[in-house]
Order: sequence, then C-alpha cells, then structure tokens
Amino acid sequence: MSTEEILRVCDLKQHFRINRDLTIKAVDGVTFQINRGEVFGLVGETGSGKSTVARTIMGIYPATDGEVYFRGNKISQKYISRESKKDIHKNMQIIFQDSAAALNPRMTVEQIIAEPLKINRLIKDKDDLQNRLKSLLFEVGLDETYKTKYPPEISGGQRQRVTIARCLSTSPDLIIADEPIASLDVSIQAQIITLFQRLQREHQFSFLLIAHDLSIIKFICNRIAVMLHGRIVEIASAKELFANPLHAYTQSLLSAVPVPDPVYERNKKRIDYNIEDFNKGGDLIEALPGHYVLK
Repeated sequence: MSTEEILRVCDLKQHFRINRDLTIKAVDGVTFQINRGEVFGLVGETGSGKSTVARTIMGIYPATDGEVYFRGNKISQKYISRESKKDIHKNMQIIFQDSAAALNPRMTVEQIIAEPLKINRLIKDKDDLQNRLKSLLFEVGLDETYKTKYPPEISGGQRQRVTIARCLSTSPDLIIADEPIASLDVSIQAQIITLFQRLQREHQFSFLLIAHDLSIIKFICNRIAVMLHGRIVEIASAKELFANPLHAYTQSLLSAVPVPDPVYERNKKRIDYNIEDFNKGGDLIEALPGHYVLK
C-alpha cells in the first residue's frame, strides 16, 4: 500500500438548516485521509453522519465548511473547472446502499454499464464496447445473458454486482461504498464483500467503505474511523482498534459485536455508553503512533 494521499478531508462540516430556529449539524468537523490503494472503513450507528460524509465528498451536497482534496486538488469549492469535473467523474465513483434506486429501471444492464464508458469516451467502437462489457460482467460474476435484462428482472445481489461493474468501467482511483450490503441477505453479503476484496486487490483502487457492521469492517479494512453525532471519535488500524479501543464509545460498539461462541456470548458484558458524556467540541489527538482519539 502506497503512502501517497488520494483523498484528504479537512474539518468538513455539513449543516442542514431546517428552519430559522433549527439547524441539523449532520457532519461537524471531520478530518481524515485515505492513501492510494488503501481500504478505509467509516463506521458508526445510524444517524452518525457517515452517508452525509460520502455525499459531501462526492459533491452531491455542497459542503457547509471545510475542504476536500482529491489527488492534491481541492474539489469542495463551489466552482470547479470543466477539466476537474471530468477528472472527478471518471476517477471517483460511489456505490449506494439501495441498488434498486441507483439503477434506471428503464435501461438494460448493457446500457447502464456502457453509459459512463460513452460519456467519458473510453471506447473506440462497438466491438471494443462489447468486449469491455463482457470483461466487466465476468469480473463481477455475471455472464453475457444479463446484458439484455432490466434491473427489476434481477435479484438485489445481482443489481449490486451491476453497480460495481458500472463503477469499475472507468477504472477509478477511488470508490466510495455507502452501506453497499445492508439491504442484502447475509449469504449474499459475504459474496459481495469477497468480491470487493478481490477487485480491490486486482485493481488497486482506494476504497472508502461505510458500514455499521464492525465484523465486516475488521475483515476488509486497513484503517477504521469511528463516527458519532457528526464527529470522528477514533481512528486507528483495524488490528489496533479492535485490540486496544481508547474511546468509550468505541469500547461500547465493540462490546456489542456478536461472536459465534454461545458460551462467550452468554458470559460477555456489554459496555454502556452515556451519550451525555460525549464531548463534541474536543480535538483528535494522537494517543499512540497512528492511533487518534477525540479528547
């Protein structure tokens, strides 16, 4: 894994003004970086701001404050040059949780995967397109018969494979996956995670994986950041975080992870965390080498 930064998020804030008296601070000062070829996990309970971070990085939501840098170029400003937009659209891709909503039901699988190839002018002719489609479908575990199918005709796991193929079509440097397996059956979840692992190893793209399942995050990620109420409370390598959680909220999360051992499950003690103790105004400090915690 390279030490070259592919993405840097600096003090990112995303506030939604509901009315004159109410503003929701969904993301309130998030800072982290992802290196080239790294798998970075972002975990936290529902409502912690994980998905909002992803959408703000992608520019779906304009940032309230803070900066986002992609390959050293600032991409969070209001006005971006046409060349920068083209670069972002080609080299940053996102996979959403709901594959049914992410795919146009009136387009065939072939049209869906071919669209970014045509927009970015990455194909020479029809033969090149067909060869590329065949290769992409094969990479995600689908055969050519799926080209003529529409999203409502295939299963949730197959739809998610189509979205992955669409992301891979432009050979991106960074893929953001926002809870990509949350809506799938457990058996299919394992297949998709194994697929992500293989593709990342083969293509060496950087990967931001957002999830609330800590066991999956531990299995696939190099480093992990834990979010709570719009702030990152802890960042460490996966091995270090699970072996030595420093923040009380992280300790509470890890104590709730199920273990396939009935004796251990029966005797383990769940660590409770009082949300009123959360110091949202603190700063991330390096408590140990490479291990940051909110103080």
